[in-house]
Amino acid sequence: MPERRRVLVVDDDADVRQALADQLRLHGFAVSEAADGLSAWTEIRQNPPLAVLLDLAMPRLGGLETLKMIRDFDPALVTIVVTGYADPEMHQRAVNLGAAAVLQKPVEWPQLEKALGGPADRSPAAARVLVVDDDADVREFLAELLTAHGYEVATAPNGDLALQELARQSTDVVLLDVVLPGLSGDELMQAFAKVAPRVKIIIVSGGATPVQRMRTFARGAFDYFFKPVNEARLLRSIDLAVSMKQLESR
Repeated sequence: MPERRRVLVVDDDADVRQALADQLRLHGFAVSEAADGLSAWTEIRQNPPLAVLLDLAMPRLGGLETLKMIRDFDPALVTIVVTGYADPEMHQRAVNLGAAAVLQKPVEWPQLEKALGGPADRSPAAARVLVVDDDADVREFLAELLTAHGYEVATAPNGDLALQELARQSTDVVLLDVVLPGLSGDELMQAFAKVAPRVKIIIVSGGATPVQRMRTFARGAFDYFFKPVNEARLLRSIDLAVSMKQLESR
């Protein structure tokens, strides 16, 4: 079991590790450190922390590779990327691999505190999710999961009703099955872009080929999950999608 309030700081720069560790200890966290991804991976397996602060550019095992291994080992482990790269594509890759947040160096405590505690701006009034799936059991399961975590939830069994719902009320995130009666997933994503261009679309599908997945990302999908979904990873992705939409709307 993870030790309470211990954060693993992973960076090949000793000064960066020290600066982050000082901030964490000042606010009541225990801290362990690793100078590369391989050492971090060993530490995580032997002594899982509450959270990981992870640099991307490191020797022996890079940040993205480490992030993927952490996700496969424990999808619920909060991993926050702290990077000097100002590359949106790299940031998105980190998010797709399971990063709970991506912070740009130098990091101030309010940013770090928010990332460790979850998005502070999320509230039922500010975060609305539309679940689009023709399977009533899936809609009910996802609606109950999201409601229990403070989201306002609407559901639709097909694309036509989903479009009506989007036009009726502002929505932050759509969970979309790509196999639906009527409009296809591709057609729906194009229609969503016209009705609600800022909405974040997360695909929740029973299966897809690599080409189909690439096509949905090219259409603007924020993330992609196969059924049955990992609840912790899905919730983390929705949190990130909501935060990004709120930032883009300011």
